[in-house]
Amino acid sequence: MGAIGSGGAGGARGPSELVRVDHVSQIYTTGDHEFMAIQDVSLSLAEGEFVALLGPSGCGKSTLLRMITGLQRPTQGRVLYRGAELRGVNPHATIVFQSFALFPWLTVEENVEVALKARGIAPRLRPTRAVDLLDRVGLDGFENAYPRELSGGMRQKVGFARAMAVEPELLCLDEPFSALDVLSAEALRGELLELWTTGKIPTKAILMVTHNIEEAVLMGDRIVVMEKDPGRVIAEVPVGLSQPRHKKSSECQSVVDHVYGLLAGQTQSEPEELGTAPGEPGRTRGLPHVTVNEIAGFLEHLENLRTPGADIFRLAGELHMDSDRVLELAEAAERLGFVVVGQGDITVTPLGETFAEASIQARKEIFATRIRRVPIVNWLLTMLKASDRHQLEADVVESALGLDFPPQEAEQQLATAIDWGRYAEVIAYDHSIGTIYLEAEAR
Repeated sequence: MGAIGSGGAGGARGPSELVRVDHVSQIYTTGDHEFMAIQDVSLSLAEGEFVALLGPSGCGKSTLLRMITGLQRPTQGRVLYRGAELRGVNPHATIVFQSFALFPWLTVEENVEVALKARGIAPRLRPTRAVDLLDRVGLDGFENAYPRELSGGMRQKVGFARAMAVEPELLCLDEPFSALDVLSAEALRGELLELWTTGKIPTKAILMVTHNIEEAVLMGDRIVVMEKDPGRVIAEVPVGLSQPRHKKSSECQSVVDHVYGLLAGQTQSEPEELGTAPGEPGRTRGLPHVTVNEIAGFLEHLENLRTPGADIFRLAGELHMDSDRVLELAEAAERLGFVVVGQGDITVTPLGETFAEASIQARKEIFATRIRRVPIVNWLLTMLKASDRHQLEADVVESALGLDFPPQEAEQQLATAIDWGRYAEVIAYDHSIGTIYLEAEAR
């Protein structure tokens, strides 16, 4: 191995810039339609930094990671590594994926030797180096085991060892703990931080993609916060806390609350606009993919707390949900006027209280009134009213949504709109023939 004493945050290194993402955008084309997945993103990463790239699913975090490693070229803008523009795979970076990506027919040692072979290491040197790498991640004694014999956390350790085998200057982590159970993920985070802060891994910087706010605060020196539709950077948050960090400390929870507030879109003085209807100028905000029952249960939980404002960060633990899901529920409830979100806290409005306590039929009536304020649902109702016999083929509506969303998301948006509309008894849907109808009461 080369010198690795300067590899962790504890090493004395200068602020040399490794990566610069310079006004990149990613545009996908489907037929005659274009979809802006990432819009005008700029960021940098210097030696000695552990940066967390944080945002909801679908905001383009993994796409940015592929650009930085040279696996994907941006439609616009450029990516520079040590000042030179990337024009192919970045030989100084490697990725650890959430899916482990191990070869099941090879032993643990042989999986690591694959990476050593790719680096051109002589066959006689590979076993010794592979065993050394496995020892560093705590897998000494498992060299001859196969991936199927290991737990998820142990398999991910093999992934880390294999990534370190190529001695990358930049280690990229794509949601590396999301496929693990809670305890395994917590243990592995601590072990990775120990390797990094003590300089036991041959890397000069780490860039980690995550949608877990607490994870980003516990591990990152700096958090780059993104939002979606389109994916863009909305804030950079320096964490400014020494390692090891304790997730229940007031300092950590203060940063977590701040980041929750940013992602909830309520750190500005005015709440975010509802957006525009599909096909119209301006931003079309997608519907959060949550069911009405989930929204109702969420409001009932908030009501039962009997507090004027609940901490969104704590809600994730109370509800045993991932932070991404809690934010989707909060967004849905806020857009319907049932809650107000501000600075990481969520408060039920009088309308939300009424909805939570209402009878089944009264809830439907309230919901029917509120969803008319949501541009996508109102747009669909308007189209149905104007159509012949007040009905439309689902494929036609999905194609229209494709003007603003990529194909899979357009399909999900339509499914959510139909689900909400059917609950409110303003829309009917015949799945067997793929036709959406306007309910008689709504005509």
